[in-house]
Amino acid sequence: MKFSAVPVAVGVLTDAQGRFLVARRALGKPWGGYWEFPGGKREPGETRWQALVRELHEELGIEARQGVPLIRLMAEPGPASAVLLDVWQVASYEGKPVGREGQALSWVAAKELDALAMPPANRVIRRACHLPDRYLITPPDPMPLSALAAGLQQAVHRGIRLIQIRRPGAVPDELAALADLLRPMRESHGLIALLNGSPEQALAWGYDGVHLTGQRLASFPGKPAGLSWVAASCHNPGDLARATALEVDFAVLSPVRSTPGHANVPPLGWRTWARWVRDARLPVYALGGMQVADLNTVRRFGGQGIAAIRGLWSSYG
Repeated sequence: MKFSAVPVAVGVLTDAQGRFLVARRALGKPWGGYWEFPGGKREPGETRWQALVRELHEELGIEARQGVPLIRLMAEPGPASAVLLDVWQVASYEGKPVGREGQALSWVAAKELDALAMPPANRVIRRACHLPDRYLITPPDPMPLSALAAGLQQAVHRGIRLIQIRRPGAVPDELAALADLLRPMRESHGLIALLNGSPEQALAWGYDGVHLTGQRLASFPGKPAGLSWVAASCHNPGDLARATALEVDFAVLSPVRSTPGHANVPPLGWRTWARWVRDARLPVYALGGMQVADLNTVRRFGGQGIAAIRGLWSSYG
């Protein structure tokens, strides 16, 4: 990185109704009048969590007790004003939030969050709030449709809420039927089902969104109307930069480790993965030999979570 970024701690707070707390920036400041998640600059000598606890007390009058890292991202690319946002999901706190610095506060429902005027980086945080920490990719084996649907149902019961359907040899009728089979789980459990294919296919067959391969990302013109989610496979900083410029909702960066299916591809390792994610400005999942036990490492390095086949599909491998 060619410049020193200003570290800023940010807290995402929710109430019993699942609403998010946002604060309005004062007029006269950059992005004045826009809404943002509360937080502020980290002081020298503070840990990331200590900075958040202090800022939330100073701004809102609350005492944060527990939290987990959500995402780390660069707010702006400029060398004079780069800000590194260290965002935490605050799991518990004491007190009632009030605007101690005169700022307006509002509790906003998740479905209304996307309509708020927010600075660009806060829009990325907004997307991260809607994403789970595990992204299941269906196995490459051409198993019968009924077996695949049963396996996905089991995964949903285990807590999976984001899946990628990857069936290269499937015929259109099969993929359409699979979307129909998943619809009850999408409605009852909030499951997000993405198709590894073209945006046109995902729209035609009723998926929530599309997962773009690296090749499709290179020629992708932008999110079409009607698709709620667009994800992309990335393998280098250039891929991540393109995904960010196209406002892709999230990316998968791989391979962190070697895998049987890509034994000849050199793994990135955690150090390289973390450095590339640090400079990205979108939620990023780690892929390549991932297990649930890797979640804490991913969060520590600013990632959204893990993406996996074997690590999340219990009957595979």
